Amino acid sequence: MFNRGNTRVDTSEPGTSGRYPERMIDQLPANYPCAKLKLDQFFLQWLSEHQDLVSTLVEDIQAGRPIHAPTAPVGPSPLSPSTAHMIFASTPPISPSKTRSPGTPMSPARRSTATLGGSQKRGPLVSIPQFYFPTQSTSNVGQGSDPATRDFLQRVEAAYKTDGGAAGLGQKQFVKMMQEVCELPSMVAYSLFKRLTGCEAGEEEGAAVPRDTFTKFWMGRGLVTAPPPKRAFESLRPDGQDYLMFADFWPMMECVLRYHPGLEFLAETQEFQRKYAETVIHRIFYSLNKCGSGRLSFREFRSGELMDALYALDRENDINKILKFFSYEHFYVIYCKFWELDQDHDFLLDKTDLAHYSNCALSYVIVDRIFEEAPRKFKAGTPPGKMCYEDFVWFILSEEDKTTDTALTYWFRCVDLDGDGVIRPREMLYFYEEQLRRLEGWNQEPVQFEDLLCQLHDMLSPAKEGAFTLRDLKRTKPQSGLFFSSLFSLHKFVGFENRDPFAQRAEAAEFSGLSDWDKFAKIEYFRLASEDDQQDTAGGAMDTDEQI
Repeated sequence: MFNRGNTRVDTSEPGTSGRYPERMIDQLPANYPCAKLKLDQFFLQWLSEHQDLVSTLVEDIQAGRPIHAPTAPVGPSPLSPSTAHMIFASTPPISPSKTRSPGTPMSPARRSTATLGGSQKRGPLVSIPQFYFPTQSTSNVGQGSDPATRDFLQRVEAAYKTDGGAAGLGQKQFVKMMQEVCELPSMVAYSLFKRLTGCEAGEEEGAAVPRDTFTKFWMGRGLVTAPPPKRAFESLRPDGQDYLMFADFWPMMECVLRYHPGLEFLAETQEFQRKYAETVIHRIFYSLNKCGSGRLSFREFRSGELMDALYALDRENDINKILKFFSYEHFYVIYCKFWELDQDHDFLLDKTDLAHYSNCALSYVIVDRIFEEAPRKFKAGTPPGKMCYEDFVWFILSEEDKTTDTALTYWFRCVDLDGDGVIRPREMLYFYEEQLRRLEGWNQEPVQFEDLLCQLHDMLSPAKEGAFTLRDLKRTKPQSGLFFSSLFSLHKFVGFENRDPFAQRAEAAEFSGLSDWDKFAKIEYFRLASEDDQQDTAGGAMDTDEQI
């Protein structure tokens, strides 16, 4: 019972005769939260002031020695005598799982207390491995490094001592070192020289690369033990991005145009130099960047044949023998094909222009699908309803060689009208109906759709009957190219239907080892060159007649 103002409050519990039940001190906080907070505060304050005593007690417990409560408080204690007696009357709780690690640093206050207590004995701190390594000078980086790094730096040092001047290595000496020491193609080395010196085209004469500049770049990108594709990729890759874009290949192509002997004849025609470089880069992205994102990753870079072509530039003076990417004859065919279709020469094609490709070989429905950008988005900034030169490069490479994964993906997206990843007979019939009408106009015996479907099914053997997937087509190369040619490419379909086995054997022997694109480019270049010769001959005859 107690008084709150004038009100008498009964706090007794039933059966207790008006008094509190017996409670231990550790039971009180559950009923009085404020008291628990205050006790915790007092205990923490006392613990911080008597760390030595607590540590000694813990050591005695761990050693199995008897525990004796202190006869008098050590230092001032905020706890009442009864409370202190209750705390030290029992063994303090200890959890082995939460004991402090010997290597854990203490706070400054606790460290000073431990030092003053002579009875406190602590084991040595656990050795922590070094996690910070200060930047070393490139002149001392070989000391203590791995054997591969030391060997690399020694070879670089020897190259700089032999061929380098006070300012470093000049262009020719630098390219030589990159070929011999770093196994890098010379055209990539030329572009790396421009990058490290910051010089523009034609300013390389007095420029030089200091040794520290080169080693900082090379070792900073971890290229000492990297394979050649990684070295080439990193030499071209700008800082701040982990992929290559179209513009990142431009410095290398400038070096190809400037230093390869097979392209000296283009020195006076800068317009064709630029178109040649653009065509090569488009072909690189077409072959390697199959998704068409315009961002070439290292995984795509190393999986292609670009490195072989770059090394071939160092061995072969005839640029036309390097069929992958760099052949000038291949560029000539692509450019001339585009120029023939571009009647107004604004470097843009519309549907009518593209429909005239290869003497109107393509059906109108497939041309519509191309301009609907079903297979690939046109280059950004191209006027609506127009195709630019880059888009034409992707088209002609896909049309003339349907055995590549990129070409199969290109045409699969065109024919897959609903975009569900499966080509079904109804979609095939949509394209083949126009093909039938055109066959009748050519007085060709038409192949009924049901017969064609059975032939294609037997040829490709799709996993599910009546459903052709991209995986089915890639699995059955090169026969899968006929699948698309029969739907919308009239000339190729008729050529297959009227094929001569003997002529096929002769053609296979003549073009042995060449891809469909290589064969097409070789035949077309011969045709275009013959036409140019005839025009030159006719023009010379007319000049002679005029003089007479």
